[in-house]
Amino acid sequence: MKKNVSLTAAFLAGLFLAGQLFTGCSAPKAETVPAAQETAGDAKAAEVSKIDLEDGVYTAEFDTDNSMFRVCEAMDGKGTLTVTDGQAVLHVSLASKNIVNLYPGTVEEAKEDEAGWLQPTVDPVTYSDGFEDEVFGFDIPVPCIGEEFDLALIGKKGTWYDHKVIVENPVPADREAVIPEDGTYTCEVSLEGGSGRASVETPVKLSVQDGEITAHLVWNSPYYEYMVVDQTQYDPLQTEGNSTFEIPVVLDEEMAVSASTVAMSKPHLIEYTLCFDSSTLEGE
Repeated sequence: MKKNVSLTAAFLAGLFLAGQLFTGCSAPKAETVPAAQETAGDAKAAEVSKIDLEDGVYTAEFDTDNSMFRVCEAMDGKGTLTVTDGQAVLHVSLASKNIVNLYPGTVEEAKEDEAGWLQPTVDPVTYSDGFEDEVFGFDIPVPCIGEEFDLALIGKKGTWYDHKVIVENPVPADREAVIPEDGTYTCEVSLEGGSGRASVETPVKLSVQDGEITAHLVWNSPYYEYMVVDQTQYDPLQTEGNSTFEIPVVLDEEMAVSASTVAMSKPHLIEYTLCFDSSTLEGE
């Protein structure tokens, strides 16, 4: 009987030692976690630095997820994008001085990294009616073009807020806008957006007067009740036949417009992109 007890004790002791050995082998796993996190951080940093644009200065659109956080009206929703060695910084003039700091990340990250808070510049702006003012501007690191990224802000009341922003449609700043002489022209136009079933007649008729370009735009549907261009609403020219509008346009740039359709059970405002190709201009 004693012999059996001794064997059992020896067996249990062996199991305990084996367990200790297995525990010892698994311990280094805890030490590899920081290394894995560091690798992920390095990968993120590498991803942030990738901007597929040549070095130079561009004009780019800047949009946010909140109407209270926006570019100054005088700047037409755009900022100045500077690209150097694959890294980009966008300078934007905001609507006021109410936002006192930005942070390229989330609120949680901002609270732990006060040194990384973006400091404002004081930007003079002139509105279309001639009124002059000063607003805060910021130099914002841009990790990607055409995709949302995190940008936190803090206002005068000292509260941080998370936001998503996007930088789109960079155009070289030194590229002169194409403005034909006053007259009447035709031009090829492309349309993107919506369900993909909508289209507009192309070539489209253009009229130029005093440097302002107006397009006579005809849709393939009679159900568009109005269009919105640069926050201005345009009504159709007629009540019968396919919806036709006269809207101000620019050449060789992707124009974001909206059109309200009543083809469905209730009106829907749908976003589209128009692009007028100056290389196809022909005088009438």
